[in-house]
Amino acid sequence: MGTLRKLGWLTVGLMSILLASCASNEPVGGDEDASAASDISTEAPEQVKKTVEPSVRGSKLVIPSESGFGEEMLQGRFFFDFDQAIVKRAGHDELNKHAAAMKQNPSLRSRLEGHADQRGTREYNLALGERRANSVRAYLVAQGVSSSQIEVISYGEEKPYATGSTEMSWSYNRRVEIVYR
Repeated sequence: MGTLRKLGWLTVGLMSILLASCASNEPVGGDEDASAASDISTEAPEQVKKTVEPSVRGSKLVIPSESGFGEEMLQGRFFFDFDQAIVKRAGHDELNKHAAAMKQNPSLRSRLEGHADQRGTREYNLALGERRANSVRAYLVAQGVSSSQIEVISYGEEKPYATGSTEMSWSYNRRVEIVYR
C-alpha cells in the first residue's frame, strides 16, 4: 500500500508540473485577439480613471481632481491687500486651474467681478475693483486664456462679502470673484 500511495503522489506531482508548464500568458487565438486583449484594462473598475470635463455648477467651475478620481469645485474668489490690485501668490494655483480649464474649453465664459471694502469714495472703489478684476484678467490671459472668454465688471463696495467695520471684514471684501455663465 505504501508503494501505491507513493505512485499516487508522484502522479499528482507530475500532473501539476505538466499543467504549470502548459499554462501561458498568451491569449488564446490569433494575432487579432492579442491586440484586442492588450486594450482591455486589468485594473479594478473603481480604480479606472474617468475623464471628466470641466463643468459649471451654478456659477462655479468644477474640474477633475488632480488625483484623477472625483471632482474639485473651484471657489473662484481671490483676495487683495488694502489699496492694491496685485494678484497674491496664494491665488496662483487656483488661477492656474481656471486658466487650464478655460484653455481646454474655449466655450467657457467668465465674468470677473471686482470688489473693494467700504473705505474710500464710491468712485475710487469702483476704479479699484476694476483694476483688481483687470489684474486677474491679465494673469489668465498670460496663461493662454483668450481675452474673448473674459468679461470684467466692478461693483466697488456695493456687494460686500462680509459686513462690519473690522479689518477682517474689510479683507474679505477686497476681492475678485470669477463667475461662470
